[in-house]
Amino acid sequence: MNVTVTADDTCSPVVSHAIGQDAASSVAATLKALSDPLRLRMLSAIASDPRGESCVCDLAELAEVSQPTVSHHLKVLKDVDVLTSERRGTWVWYRINPSRRRAVTTLLDSFAPATVEVSDADGASESSLRPDFDARVTRLAQELSAEVPEVGEAVVLTVVRESYTALARTARVTSALIPLTERFARQRLSDLTRDRDAAVPQVLFVCVANAGRSQLAAALVNQLAGGRVIARSAGSSPADVIHPHVRSLLVEIEGDAAAERFPKPLTDDAVRAADVVITMGCGDVCPIIPGVRYDDWAVGDPALASREGVEAIRDDITARVRTLVDDLVH
Repeated sequence: MNVTVTADDTCSPVVSHAIGQDAASSVAATLKALSDPLRLRMLSAIASDPRGESCVCDLAELAEVSQPTVSHHLKVLKDVDVLTSERRGTWVWYRINPSRRRAVTTLLDSFAPATVEVSDADGASESSLRPDFDARVTRLAQELSAEVPEVGEAVVLTVVRESYTALARTARVTSALIPLTERFARQRLSDLTRDRDAAVPQVLFVCVANAGRSQLAAALVNQLAGGRVIARSAGSSPADVIHPHVRSLLVEIEGDAAAERFPKPLTDDAVRAADVVITMGCGDVCPIIPGVRYDDWAVGDPALASREGVEAIRDDITARVRTLVDDLVH
């Protein structure tokens, strides 16, 4: 069969768009270093360690290998700048290189939840409790995709999977993971589709654990603004539950709606959707997005305060919130 190729049918490769040779070599070396199951498990253990670092003795428990073998694998990850280390006494502690943390988190999250096992209160893993948990997450993504067709199925699936994985890291009991994932994913999709020009002002309160002052500030904004301002809250390292003293205050402010609140991880979606981002004096850092206003409120930490101290913190936040709401709606 003869095929006639016209000028319009010829390909026009744009080779200048390809990754450069040096960058490709660097990325290939990193991916090669990561292409080992034990190294990936070590990386995941370090990334999820609440201390932000892990010792060789901790990592040796991941597999039946000697500490010199563990040290060898860690050196491979150090050589490609994925990890940094610090010797203290006889032990060496390892951290994710700050410049690579986002890449590492994205890598580990992108292949979850299928690769993530979460333990419930009795020690059983999520995969053994629910063999269909990945299918349930996928089914949830399909349901949400039908509600926001403008986002695209692939993006919705990614958002749902990332939301599940982020919440699973701190889940104390897994039975509520799917409902919490749905609520968190809905919020993220709402942020992705927000029309900044037409929507009411949106404020994002950020603290490390998202278990105290940021939750309280968001609840107070939503109460005092009466729908004229929307408030969200998040944390860079969210706790598994809201602090009990704060939970009781949330019930006083929101009633039954307080039961819907839970610590959530900070995402770029939430920062990009916000008109104002307020950190709560806890040293947390947010991505800098053009057009977003940033502020820091130096308020006390309810986790370190008595009941009376928590009420004083509430009053301090309430006064700040009143000023903020007045500023945004007038």
